[in-house]
Amino acid sequence: MQIMKKQQHLSLVLSIGLVLLLSSCLAIKKYEKPTAKTDNLYRTDFIHDNAFDGLDTNSIASISWKNFFTDNLLQGYIQNALDNNIDIRIAIQNIEAAESYVKQSKSGFLPSLSTDLGYTFSKTSGNSRFGALTFNQFQLGASAAWEADIWGKIKSQQRATYAQYLQSIEAHKAVKTGLIAAVAKTYYQLVAISAQIEIAQRSVSTRDSSLETTIALKNAGQLTEVAVKQSESQLYEAKIILLNLQKQEKYLENTFCLLLNEQPHTITRNTIETQVFNSPLSIGIPAQLLANRPDVLQAEYFFMQTFELSNLARTNFYPSFMITASGGSQSMELEKWFSASSLFANLAAGITQPIFNRRQIKTAYEVAQTQQQKAVLGYQYAILSAGVDVSNALIDYRTQTEAIALEQSKFEANQIAFTISNQLLQNGLATYLEVLTAQQNVLSSELNVINAKLGQLNAVVNLYTSLGGGWR
Repeated sequence: MQIMKKQQHLSLVLSIGLVLLLSSCLAIKKYEKPTAKTDNLYRTDFIHDNAFDGLDTNSIASISWKNFFTDNLLQGYIQNALDNNIDIRIAIQNIEAAESYVKQSKSGFLPSLSTDLGYTFSKTSGNSRFGALTFNQFQLGASAAWEADIWGKIKSQQRATYAQYLQSIEAHKAVKTGLIAAVAKTYYQLVAISAQIEIAQRSVSTRDSSLETTIALKNAGQLTEVAVKQSESQLYEAKIILLNLQKQEKYLENTFCLLLNEQPHTITRNTIETQVFNSPLSIGIPAQLLANRPDVLQAEYFFMQTFELSNLARTNFYPSFMITASGGSQSMELEKWFSASSLFANLAAGITQPIFNRRQIKTAYEVAQTQQQKAVLGYQYAILSAGVDVSNALIDYRTQTEAIALEQSKFEANQIAFTISNQLLQNGLATYLEVLTAQQNVLSSELNVINAKLGQLNAVVNLYTSLGGGWR
């Protein structure tokens, strides 16, 4: 009979364990990465430039910024920014905070333990049932509680916390990528404005000489006072252009110093002619954006977090199994506090099943489901946005490359027009206004050549970061 009873007890335990195991499988779902379409994610129908390698598994995003940017001064500035920039340091602090939460979540399976040491003095009313009584109570105790993670509640919370930590990692990468892009673009602006200042200074010098020539021709009776004033106006205009460029240069230097977390100072830089990229502009395949873009990965990990929080909300529908224990020494007399008769102990185990709590659990679960669906949409939008960024960068690069050739041709044409108009003026076949107009066109087109080159440099930076490069 005893053997049969033991077998019955064992069967009951196994049955209960099997039911709990099956229920646990139903309570939480296994994480699955959200689906995303990457076919034709960005436009390549307009790519006919030899600078691009086409669609293959090679991508400039896999190149470290130290190898992608070849300017030695720019490399040093980027490193300084990564070491000192405030946004980068804040992102690192966010990672450390997330790590603390991960460590905390790992201890979720351990029991809680607390101790208490207390003294109580009580005096009852003289008009009470037992009359006036006075007594002391001394207590030293400890209590512990442990919840069995039958339904995966603690595990889901742990995974959600880890997903949040991964988000902080990707956020740091995104800040790093954005910082590198900002440093490179601002540096290229400084390089370009140096070239434009040099052009403006040459123009001021040329127009100053031209004004002296005009005055001499006016004194010789070959030109009128109108020509002199027009020449003066052209000189003042060139000086205004130079003044504005110099002001913009100081603003850019101040902005650049802010990126480096330094006080404003002069920034040393190389020339625009030395700004080249040795790496072929390989754009890889669209699917690689899912692994390279920090913002896409951040959106994916946010979905992972909401998925696990949805699992956590689902477990609240199931009963919780809790074991509690307490013990210690309690006495009304100090000298008997630590005697054997003053010891006490309690052990309790219980199952709590929510039945009616004003719809709080169901509402929390529905909200968690809604947050999960929003995270899916955010992930899909992040991928589409990444595709648009790459497409725009490709279009911008091609446009700026063509613009350089056109602006250079325009500049050369204006130079020729200026030379011919001067010759015609000397032979009385052109007015001085035509010469001044041609001279103004030369300055404008030469400045535009620099702007086009700057646009191409920025387009390369945008392409590099839009593909997910920069954080390596």
